[in-house]
Amino acid sequence: MSVVVPVYRGAPFLRDLVASLEQVRNEWESEAAPLTMAEVIFVDDASVDDSFAILQELQSQYSWVRVLQLSRNFGQHPATVAGILHTSGDWVCTLDEDLQHPPQCLSGLLTHAATQSLDLVYAQPMSTVHESPWRDLGSQVFKSLNSRLSGNPHVRHFNSFRVIRGSVARAAAAVSSAETYFDVALCWFTNRIGHVPLALKDHRYIEQRQSGYNVLGLLRHARRMLVSSKIDVLRIGAAVGFLALLGAVVLGTILILCKLILPEMIDAPGWTSLCLMVLFFGGLSCFMLGIALEYILIILLKAQGQPTFLVIDRSQDQWLTNWLQTRIAA
Repeated sequence: MSVVVPVYRGAPFLRDLVASLEQVRNEWESEAAPLTMAEVIFVDDASVDDSFAILQELQSQYSWVRVLQLSRNFGQHPATVAGILHTSGDWVCTLDEDLQHPPQCLSGLLTHAATQSLDLVYAQPMSTVHESPWRDLGSQVFKSLNSRLSGNPHVRHFNSFRVIRGSVARAAAAVSSAETYFDVALCWFTNRIGHVPLALKDHRYIEQRQSGYNVLGLLRHARRMLVSSKIDVLRIGAAVGFLALLGAVVLGTILILCKLILPEMIDAPGWTSLCLMVLFFGGLSCFMLGIALEYILIILLKAQGQPTFLVIDRSQDQWLTNWLQTRIAA
């Protein structure tokens, strides 16, 4: 397993985080697990505190700790992508710097992934993470809305604490652009996605009201998710426009027949035909606009790297599953 941690303001937490990861790593080694925590990659995203100096110290102390330094601040998702592209593990775990994602929960995520033959498992908070009504509720509402618009049920579970099959993680990272939402890119490569309920709390935000995202950053985050998603509402709009167009043709035919056969039925000449013309051209406009936007969206997603296919090997899962089941039974 490779672990990737983006770092921006993590100086108070990094030593404790590495100690927790070392504990999990030693547990796996002592239990003769068929996998090891081969590397922990910290990506310094132009940190604003002493994080980089602490990371250099940890790298010299632990052979399995690696440090990458980005040229400037790019954001959490690009930093995560950079770290994943430098991994070599069969599995990749991503987690935050501030201990809101306990490394001790890694085994639970991995167990769910291996036993269910999944490629991606998210940690799902069992309660509010930030204990801030506007942040927690806003995140839930936006994810729910995006899930409905895109038809992607996994949006509700998007979380930066994830365990990903290595080939899927690196493939998604390789095609991610500056405007690509990484979790959406992961959904391009697999639909074997699960989640595990965990007690997660953002203690840094709860206690200090500090976050790596301000309001503008969160809005950019949300925009990137929308831009990377295929919005099904465009197809719905095109379908509504086509139905309106078809309805106008049918009603227009009926109107012409009435004019020719039973002209006395028409009490107010002109109004019906006017309404039908509005319905016809309005429906035609909606239909053509929906098709045009659909093509633009397809071009955009292709430009962002949406793949045609990915070949994957899950043959080694059984070894891991056997060990995990033995561990659970014990």
